[in-house]
Amino acid sequence: MGLPLTQRLGYSVGHVLNDLTASVWFSYLIVYFHQVMNFNNNLAGYLMLIGQVSDALFTPFIGYESDNTRGFCRLGKRKSWHLVGTICVACSYPFVFNDCITCSNAPDWSKFIYFAPFVVIFQFGWASTQISHLSLIPDLTQDENERVELNGIRYAFTVLSNLAVFGIFWLLFIVHGDKSDSTETQLTSVDSLKFRNLVFIIVGMGLVFSIAFHFIVREPVQHEDLSAAENAYADGYSTSIEKSTALRSRMTWSCWLKTMQFYQIALVYMCTRLFVNVSQIYLPLYVTETLLLPKDTVAICPLVVYVSGFIASVAMRPINSILGRKATYAVGLFFGVGACVWIYFLSEDTAKQVYGAVVLLGLGGSTMLVTSLAMTSDLIANNVESGAFVYGAMSFTDKLSNGVAVVLIQHLHPCVACCPSCKGYYRLVLTFVPGGVAALALLALLTLLPSKIGVRSNNENALKKPVHGLKEDNSVNEEERRPLLGNHITQNTFRHNE
Repeated sequence: MGLPLTQRLGYSVGHVLNDLTASVWFSYLIVYFHQVMNFNNNLAGYLMLIGQVSDALFTPFIGYESDNTRGFCRLGKRKSWHLVGTICVACSYPFVFNDCITCSNAPDWSKFIYFAPFVVIFQFGWASTQISHLSLIPDLTQDENERVELNGIRYAFTVLSNLAVFGIFWLLFIVHGDKSDSTETQLTSVDSLKFRNLVFIIVGMGLVFSIAFHFIVREPVQHEDLSAAENAYADGYSTSIEKSTALRSRMTWSCWLKTMQFYQIALVYMCTRLFVNVSQIYLPLYVTETLLLPKDTVAICPLVVYVSGFIASVAMRPINSILGRKATYAVGLFFGVGACVWIYFLSEDTAKQVYGAVVLLGLGGSTMLVTSLAMTSDLIANNVESGAFVYGAMSFTDKLSNGVAVVLIQHLHPCVACCPSCKGYYRLVLTFVPGGVAALALLALLTLLPSKIGVRSNNENALKKPVHGLKEDNSVNEEERRPLLGNHITQNTFRHNE
C-alpha cells in the first residue's frame, strides 16, 4: 500500500519554516545589509559566509547524530532533531533582520560581531530541520516513484513558501509604502520596517506548519535488533532472493566515502544549489541596480521565478517517470542556461523582458533541484540507516560552496557604495556564475550516464558492513539462510514461490 495522503501532506509542510526563512535569507540578506543598513560590502559577504560555513560544518555532524540517536519524548530520531532545529530558527532569526539593539550608531565591525552569533544559531537550527526532514523520505517509503513525489510535493511547498514571502513583501510595499516606491530604484533605511514586519510574519506562519507536521507525521520505528534483510521481510517489501541480497548489508559513513556515485551526486547537487541560490541572492540587485526597475520589483521578480518553479514541480513525477532522472535534469539545465544568456543581453531599454528570463530561471532551477534530490534518494536506496549522513554531506558541499561564492562576488565588487561601475556587475554575476556551475553540472551528469544510480559495483558492495553474520556471497543457499532469517521469512518465501 502507498503512503497515505495525510502523511504525504503532513510531511510536505514540515520544511515550511525553513523555506520561508531561507527565502528571505538568500533573496534579501545582501540587499538588506547593502542598501538598507548601508553595510560594508565585504562584511555583508562575510556575514553570509559565517552562516554558510556554520551550516556546512553542522550538517555532517547532525546527519551522523540523526542516524545514531534514538530521539526524545517518543518523537523518533528524525522528528527530535526537527524540533530542536525549529526552536533554534524561531528564536534567532528575527534578530538578524532587525537593527542592532543598543548599537544602531556603532561602526560596522561591532554590528558584525552582534549579528554573527544569531546567524550561527539560525544556521544550526536550519541544518537540523533540513537534514532530519530530508532523511525522513527514505524512512517513510521504499517506492522510488513515491520518493520522487514526496520530493516534488516538498518542493511545491518550498515554492509556495517563497510565493508567500514575496507576496507578503509586495503587500508591505503597498501598505507601508508611498508614491516613491513605484519610481525609486534603491531601497533605503526607511524600508527597514518592511523587513522587520516580513520576518515576524513568516516566523509565525512557519511555526504553525511545523506544529502541524509533528502532529500529523508518524515516523517509522527502525528495529535496530533486526538485520536489514529481516526488516525487509517483516515489512513486506520483498520476498525475493535478489532483493534480500541487496538488503543484506549496511552502509556506514565510511562506506559512502568509498563510493564513486556519492561524489558524482554530491557534485550535481552542489552545482544545482549554487545555480538556484546565487540567482536568488543577486536577482534583486540586478533588477534595481543594473536594469533600474522600481524597487518593488525586488518582490515581483522573485515571485515570478517561484510561480514558474511551482508549475515545474507539479509536473516532476510524470516527467521523471517518462524521461528518467538524467534526461529530466538535462531539460532543467537547458532552461537554466537559456535564462542566463537572456539576462546577459538585457538592457534598460529591454528591461521588461526580464520577466521572460526569470520564468526560464524558475523552470530550470525547480527542475534541477527536485531531480537532484530524487537522485540523492535513489543513491541511498534501501540503506536508510545512514540516509541522514548522505543528506548532511550533500548539504555540506552546498553550503560551503555558496558561502565561498558569495564572499568572492562581494570581494570582486567594484566599489563600496553604489557607483556607475556597479551597474553592469550584477549582469556578469547572474550570467557567468549560474551559467558556469550549470556547465559543471552537465559534466558531472555525463559521468553518471554509464551507470544506474543506487546500484553499487561488486567492489563497493564488498566494502559494506555485514549485518548480524549474514553472508555477503550472493550464492548463499536456502538451507544456510533459514537459521539466520527465522521461520517467518522462510514461510513468506514458501508462500511467494507457491
